[in-house]
Amino acid sequence: MSGKIGIIGLGLMGSAFARRLIDANFEVLGIDISADRCEALRETGGSVAGSLSEIGENCDVILMAVMTIAQVEEVMEQEGGLIDSFGSKASDKVVLSTITAEPDVLEKLAGRVAEKGVQFLDTPVSGTSLQVQNGDGLGLIAGNKEAIEKVQPVLDAIYPRQSFTGPAGTGTKTKLAINHILGLNRVGLAEGLVFADRLGLDLENFLEIAKASAAYSQIMDIKGQKMVQRDFTTVGKVVQHLKDFRIIRKQAEMHDQQLPMASTLISLLEACEEHGDGDKDNSITFEEIRRRRVSDS
Repeated sequence: MSGKIGIIGLGLMGSAFARRLIDANFEVLGIDISADRCEALRETGGSVAGSLSEIGENCDVILMAVMTIAQVEEVMEQEGGLIDSFGSKASDKVVLSTITAEPDVLEKLAGRVAEKGVQFLDTPVSGTSLQVQNGDGLGLIAGNKEAIEKVQPVLDAIYPRQSFTGPAGTGTKTKLAINHILGLNRVGLAEGLVFADRLGLDLENFLEIAKASAAYSQIMDIKGQKMVQRDFTTVGKVVQHLKDFRIIRKQAEMHDQQLPMASTLISLLEACEEHGDGDKDNSITFEEIRRRRVSDS
């Protein structure tokens, strides 16, 4: 595939996409409101766009790596945004939404974009930015199969592991359901490690035993050492995790489902945010659980 690949949003995930694409010999043209992130892209070997229009005019494949579906809508549909910049070449463009979003809103956006002749794919990932950078993320690919085939080299570069889920919206629904289970696994590990610590166990040794036990889950490999070593450098922010779980809660309410365990996790994440830990790694729920004592209730 020739031509530059556009990336809108150069945070943790957008930067991971850029590295993988550049390593696969794609030209990358990115944009972000942060000058530091733009400079990091230059240092990685990519180019920085001066405007959305520059990306729309020069890139036939564009990855959305912003935080919310409202930001995707704004970037796509605002005056002077991507769709305006496509002009008569709209049918040549494929936009990949890599965010975790409200699936009903995403489906409506995909419909509006299709009316403009633009192919819109729903392509979130199950995995942290570090997993994506290492080629271990699982791409959840949804949308028109012809458009998917067109951008398959790009998908192969960012997601060596992929699953097709169906029409646009099903990728995001799958991601939400996976994140639900994953988030509960993560906070279960955090609570178990704090419990083991309270019992006086050596956490390094306990974690290795737990990995060999029936309680094992992949989250022990990904987050276990971060919790044990209290290393909360970010690969997945608390604020992002909280945003996702608020979407999960809203979707569950729409489908008349109570989420007793997820509600507890949301309260823990909100407490982390109140303690000023919103930009730290989501494994810091370990610290919030450590802070909570029966004597304080």
